[in-house]
Amino acid sequence: MRRSEFLRAVSDEFGSRGETLTHDLILGGIGMSAQEALDAGVPPRDIWMALCEETDVPAQRRYGVGRLEPRRR
Repeated sequence: MRRSEFLRAVSDEFGSRGETLTHDLILGGIGMSAQEALDAGVPPRDIWMALCEETDVPAQRRYGVGRLEPRRR
């Protein structure tokens, strides 16, 4: 997962609350906020999974989010 995919996933899942969550919520599995973790170089996929765990996102919505549909040829 790339940073842009992480940000898209946060927006898709949390909407307008996403920015607040990434800045203010301390992720138990990481020990810092999602934004701090991104800035520290933690892989976005690890941050996404920690954010999902902390906010009880159902498992079926944790994988593959944030990716754009493949281009049609």
